[in-house]
Amino acid sequence: MLASQRALFDLPDEICYLNAASYGPLPLATVEAAREAVARKSRSWLIDAAFATGQYERARKAAAGLIHADPDDVALTASVSYGVATAAKILPVPRGSRVIVLQDDHSSPVLEWLARASTEGLNVDKVASPGDHDWTRAVLETIERPGASPIAIASISSVQWADGGVLDLDRIAPELRKRGAPLLVDATHGAGVIEFDVRKLDPDFVVFPTYKWLLGPYGRAFLYVAKRHQGAIPLEQTSAGRRGIDSEGAVYFKDINYVGNARRFDMGERDHFISLEMASLGIERMTAWGCRAISERLAMLTARLSNALRSNRLDIPETNLRAPHIVSIGFRDSIPERMVENLAAEQIYVAPRLGRIRVSPHVYNDESDIDRFVGAFHRLMPGR
Repeated sequence: MLASQRALFDLPDEICYLNAASYGPLPLATVEAAREAVARKSRSWLIDAAFATGQYERARKAAAGLIHADPDDVALTASVSYGVATAAKILPVPRGSRVIVLQDDHSSPVLEWLARASTEGLNVDKVASPGDHDWTRAVLETIERPGASPIAIASISSVQWADGGVLDLDRIAPELRKRGAPLLVDATHGAGVIEFDVRKLDPDFVVFPTYKWLLGPYGRAFLYVAKRHQGAIPLEQTSAGRRGIDSEGAVYFKDINYVGNARRFDMGERDHFISLEMASLGIERMTAWGCRAISERLAMLTARLSNALRSNRLDIPETNLRAPHIVSIGFRDSIPERMVENLAAEQIYVAPRLGRIRVSPHVYNDESDIDRFVGAFHRLMPGR
């Protein structure tokens, strides 16, 4: 099994950080590379076009590898919401059709559709949060509901961000395809940890950032666009997305036709040399460890946690219904007052999410972190 990688991070022994689903700490090597990149930017005359192109393609290749995609099918974007807005511009959403989202899913794959609902006459069909935590069953029932209007798109996360519920996309995607409905996947909490293969799944869009599980910075995200959509007009109009805009030649607009792949969807001002390098390093490190090894290690830690806490006073999703790297703890009534703050006072860091406590370890955690959290949790729990 993959060993704890704590030595690669600036995590003092007294810190018990179990909140990767909010912010992923940067490896020390990435911090140092960022310092060097900032210094490079201060001497801009040393940055040439070949360096810039190399940075784009290094990051694109790294991100594509996580989901078994062709680099030509991956665009450089700033955020998940940017990717969703791009998909929304590409896809027609007929009046009266429905967009399937998850109830209380993260705002990124949801708000675009809510904003368009009233003006475009579409129905945002929210999959009700299942009491048994079986999101896959709930989504399939929503897709198959008799008498429901046609589906314009399903815009859903592969892992529900607040309760850690995992969706079986291998079962969901074929049901959408039967109905001619596109699939957009927010893979924020899946890419790099849970195996994801676009060659087998054949989604229309997949988008994920780097600042949580991929050990990278804010402001860097990647959008997979299936080849069947790559003839569309991008969200932004950029020179990089055109075949021949030449700032050095005698003719500037030599060829304004779009490039023939997902690079046309790259964001404007993509020249973030500092954060692109940081993103590449984080993804490359995750790839070197391997998705299976990471998942096995984190599943071991979360199983240790859930087994130690499971009781009739708490609601913890069964292992087969949750992601291997997230445990969401529900309470009979609500989170005990100041529970999260009291844990933080002991330098144990978790997150309150939708009335639950979300615990999300990463490769820098070990069994002692889990045991420390469990001991403090039992001690702070009222009526123990």
